[in-house]
Order: sequence, then C-alpha cells, then structure tokens
Amino acid sequence: MALQARIRELGSRHKSLETAIQDEMRRPSSDDLRLRELKRQKLRLKEEIENLSGNLH
Repeated sequence: MALQARIRELGSRHKSLETAIQDEMRRPSSDDLRLRELKRQKLRLKEEIENLSGNLH
C-alpha cells in the first residue's frame, strides 16, 4: 500500500534526523540554530507520520 510506504519513508527520515541531532550535540561547539532546525524538522515528520498512521485505521 502506498500509504504504508510513505510512512516507512518518513520514519527513515525521522531516524536520520535523530542521528544528525545526536551528532550535532556531540560536537564541542554545536550550532544551536542548526539543532533547533533539525528538531523542528523531526517534529514535523513525527506529526505527519501520526496523521498518516491515523488514516490507516
């Protein structure tokens, strides 16, 4: 089903953003602006995943 494939794709991107956030936080001079943007993107993906998952039921 196309919807499930989209949810998996978004989940993969969500996981990649989590990795990028963790990497940025490990840096000695992490960029707060970049961290904020990464977290914002991750939240948007989470919300979209939740919306699409709700449409499955």
